[in-house]
This record gives sequence, structure tokens and C-alpha cells, in this order.
Amino acid sequence: MWKSSGEFIGAVAAAAGLRSSSTRDLFMPEASAPNSNALAPFRIGPLFVTRVWGYRDLRPWFDRVAEGDPIGEVWLTGDDCRVATGPSAGQRLAQVFGHAGRSLVGAGAQDACSPLLIKVLFAHEKLSVQVHPDDMLARQSGFPRGKTECWYALSAEPGAEVAVGLKPGTTTGEVAAGIQHGTLEDYLATLTVQQGDMVFVDAGTVHAIWPGSVLLETQQYCDLTYRMYDYGRPRELHIEKSLEAMRLETRAGKITPHALFDRTVLLNSEYFRIERLPVAGTRTSASLRGDDPEPKLAYLFAAAGTGRITGAGFEAVDLPARGIIAVPATAPDFVLQDAGGLDLIRITANWPVRK
Repeated sequence: MWKSSGEFIGAVAAAAGLRSSSTRDLFMPEASAPNSNALAPFRIGPLFVTRVWGYRDLRPWFDRVAEGDPIGEVWLTGDDCRVATGPSAGQRLAQVFGHAGRSLVGAGAQDACSPLLIKVLFAHEKLSVQVHPDDMLARQSGFPRGKTECWYALSAEPGAEVAVGLKPGTTTGEVAAGIQHGTLEDYLATLTVQQGDMVFVDAGTVHAIWPGSVLLETQQYCDLTYRMYDYGRPRELHIEKSLEAMRLETRAGKITPHALFDRTVLLNSEYFRIERLPVAGTRTSASLRGDDPEPKLAYLFAAAGTGRITGAGFEAVDLPARGIIAVPATAPDFVLQDAGGLDLIRITANWPVRK
């Protein structure tokens, strides 16, 4: 277990060989040979997912009011999300990965499927206390991967909390008894969340999200959740599987941001990297990539404000507030413009060594 979140981010940053980009790359488009497999950047439309613990009115974050059950999750890169711009407009994202996956993810990816599920979470009530399996356990159950995730706080009310992990010294027997007697919360370690905080939640961590914050969640593309306790709601629990999947100690917790010359690395784990990039006027596609060793799929999310991508050979792509643009590994050169107050989050997949 890492002694501190700073030690964790420092270790993964060193392992990834983080370096500063040059000033020249920030402002000068790079030259590149034409690519017959090139895919232009495209915007993805959000998918609004109902959850019993969600909100009916997502304004001002999204212009959406639920007609029926409350909405708890807005999926930004789900398989059923629709492409909103470009030649594939109207297609499900899964269809695009199905026929152009390798052009999207890049030659260095382990496979050509969609690697990350990115969501915005709106918790009006407490979510269930839950745990996700790691890769090995998920594969034993017939799933391709487990679920490590992280939460970036887009907004947080004073005193907003999340539960991440178990209190030191907690035993498996105490967790089982807490589930049975409705006292599981007594054993949860809690964190106060403020806007801009990044919380890492590796697979096996017992966790829960409580009301008061709006969270940008990045996770391995797996929606496998084992509920341990659900506050009396009539939903299925997975007690045996959750006890098997949980770890008494994990690396979970707040992560200290790592400032570089042209960006702030919010988190760099074995599965994904999340960065916050300033955009003073414009930035080129090369400067957005920074020191990525090879072309890879990137997602550009507007936490606030708006932007616009322009380049030769494709129509301009607007990035609205809380919108997301996929930048394929084979994307041609482009320029990103700050169209007003853009707060840009860049998310890419990492590929751990298979065990």
C-alpha cells in the first residue's frame, strides 16, 4: 500500500517518464504525411441513464429534465452513445469501434475495443455501498476486464463526502456483520471532497458516493458492480461476490496533482491518465498530445466553457460545456480554440501488462 497519495502519483509519473513539452509545440502545427486511415475528431452525444438515487433536473449542467425516473449518470463514451458530428454522425459509438477500432485506439493498444467509460455522476441520494472486481476476478467470471475508476470533482457543496475504503483494522468478519446488521457505514473511511479534487478508486475498494458533489468518473470499460448494502432499496445485493472482490487495504484516496510545463496531471494510473490543460487562445493537436510516446485515442472534455476544433479536410467540431470530443489516434493535425472560458480535461487510456 502506498504511504501517501503523493507517493503514488510520483511513482506512476516516474514510471510513465513524464517530461515537459517545448514552447514551440504549443503554437506551431506539426507537419505529417497524409494518412489514408485518418479519422477526424468527432463529438459524442451524451446518454442519460436513470438511477434511483439521481436527480430529475440536471440543469445547469445539462439541459435535461427527467420525464420519468431520476437521472443519476450521464454516459459520455458509452457504447450506446451516438456520434454527433462527422461522417459517422448518428451511429452508436460501439458501431464506430466495430469498424474502425484500430484507427481509433492506435497501434499500441492491447485491443481495438472502447477502453474507457466516462460519466458524470449526479447523486441526490446515497449510492449503494459497493465494490468492483479486479481484472483477474472479472475474467474468472467471464468478463474481459475489471473496474478501476477515479472521480474528479466538478463541483462540491461544503462538507460533501465520499466513502473510499475501510477504516484501518477492519476485518472481513466485521464487514460481513455490518452488511447483515445495517451498520456497514461504521467501517467506511470517508473523505471530504472539494471542487478540483481527484479521488482514485482501485478495484477491490469498498466505496460509496454520497450527495453533495458532481463527479466526472473515468473507469475501465466495465459496468460490473457488486452491491454490499443499499439502504433498504429493493435492488439485488451481491454479498458473496462483494466479499470475495473486496480488499481490506487498497491504494484508494485523494491524489495530489502533478504540475508540468503545459498541463497538470490529475492522475496517471495503470489504466488511464487524466490531465487538465490550459488553453490560452489556441492549442495545436501536437501540444495537446505532449509527450505521449505514440498516437493514441484521447477524449477532450469541457468541464466548463466552450471550444472549437478546426483542421484541414474536416468540418469544424464545436465542444460545448460538459461535451466531449473523441480524438482518434489517426486524427489529422488540428487546432483547438478556446471559444469562451474553456476548462479542458484530457483523458487517455493506459495499457497495463496483462497478468
